[in-house]
Amino acid sequence: MANSFVRYTGNGSTTAYSIPFSYRSTADLTVTLAGVATTAFTLNAAGTTVTFNTAPANNVAIEIRRRTSQGTKLVDYASGSVLTESDLDTDSDQAFFMSQEAIDDAGDVIKIDATNFQWDAQNKRLTNIANPTSDQDAATKHYLENTWLSASDKATLNNVNSNIAAINTVNSNISAITTNNSNSANINTVATNIGSVNTVATDIAKVITVANDLAEAVSEVETVADDLNEATSEIDTVSNNIANVNTVGTGIANVNTVAGISANISTVAGISANVTTVATNNANVTSVAGNSTNINTVAGAIANVNNVGNDIANVNSVASNLSGVNSFAERYRIASSAPSTSNDVGDLYFDTTANELKVYKSSGWAAAGSTVNGTANRFEYVATAGQTTFTGADANSAVLAYDAGFIDCYVNGIKLANSDFTATSGNSVVLASAAAVNDIISIVAFGTFQLANISIKDLTDTPASFGTAGQALVMNSSANALEFANASSAEVYGFKVVSPTNPTLQVITTNGGADNISSTTYNDFDDVQYAATGFVWSVNASGNLIATV
Repeated sequence: MANSFVRYTGNGSTTAYSIPFSYRSTADLTVTLAGVATTAFTLNAAGTTVTFNTAPANNVAIEIRRRTSQGTKLVDYASGSVLTESDLDTDSDQAFFMSQEAIDDAGDVIKIDATNFQWDAQNKRLTNIANPTSDQDAATKHYLENTWLSASDKATLNNVNSNIAAINTVNSNISAITTNNSNSANINTVATNIGSVNTVATDIAKVITVANDLAEAVSEVETVADDLNEATSEIDTVSNNIANVNTVGTGIANVNTVAGISANISTVAGISANVTTVATNNANVTSVAGNSTNINTVAGAIANVNNVGNDIANVNSVASNLSGVNSFAERYRIASSAPSTSNDVGDLYFDTTANELKVYKSSGWAAAGSTVNGTANRFEYVATAGQTTFTGADANSAVLAYDAGFIDCYVNGIKLANSDFTATSGNSVVLASAAAVNDIISIVAFGTFQLANISIKDLTDTPASFGTAGQALVMNSSANALEFANASSAEVYGFKVVSPTNPTLQVITTNGGADNISSTTYNDFDDVQYAATGFVWSVNASGNLIATV
């Protein structure tokens, strides 16, 4: 979740939008509609809600962003000046807000997905993309439709689309077409002799007449029989083609069926190439018909299908790393209260109530780090009559957050004992005794950290190994690093004036601990100095004692 901006989408009616983050001054707020800055709004008294003069239109992108001054220091410390809490808070708030804004800016871009090291557009569309030039370049919708597909490809697809009604007709009459196909030999025979068939059909009344004539005393049929005796007989001609006539007679039902759907047959004939293609793919057509419900569902969501197709590499990456994705979902959760089931040591959850990340330890849920950013945060509330609980934004709009056990509480400047208040939730403090109206409740939340145990040998400008017993770190002869060397030992310097008529100063030492001074000699000293070994003593012309190392 961003700490310095919030985004909404307008719906044409809502005018008030919440500001979930803190800011120093209203001058630091920038409000944009569809990327264009606007000042046509007001803020509520608490500064937590933006109300537009006119409701933003439907689907308009709304952004409320904090931009803390980066070119001017808000506090300039002067030598000898008094440090006030206000100055320190202003200085730290400027740095804190700037760091939040920098982190938000860095996170609001296409970045590498930590689970597979692939670019992650964070579920956003990419716009203003150039046409691809290399094999592994991404292709846009415009490029696919207007460059990659040739004119002939598009013409073919358009032809299929324009004949879709005919194709659907073929599909709906597939049973009849299958029947015709099984009688193709008969149909071919009829087609070959269609002239004769048409003649018979046209003269069917005459055929009936012939039949009736056979019952007459003098039949015209007999006349036909006489014709058979002729050198060139018309009846012989028919007889020579009797197989075709018989075929037509045997398949008369099919002929009638074909005649009844002559319009459909004409349509099929007009798209014979498509029919041949359909027939070749009959199994696929049947499979498609059996899955029409699913196909309609896919067609209704074709935009999503295209999106998945464009990102199939990412889909495959997720599929190949599914165990990792599932593991992450089991390890990290977001909730307003601590999860009570499926908890393993090392699990994480973001507490939206306390606004902090927590980790599951053997002892239960605990903060993953300090709630306080830095050494301490200060909060100040003005109490109402009888108020005991203090939480949320204080008088300076700072939202209370702390690490339990690392907090001090003051009432009108007087520090309370730990037994006088309860501070365990991380986001509220409850007084044992109710406050009076206008009491000032001051809360100091301390940052928690653990110092590393570092060897002196690992520090910069120190020796890589220890010296010998009794040595200490001293500056080297080049005065550019430390080294181990013998430290000066304690020395006793005894001063005694001898020969009063011709005063001479006598200095007696322990010689770096090598010599001893007896109590008699020590008691005879006029003065004694305790210092390090190596001092040289002298008396200047003014009679002053001078020590030189």
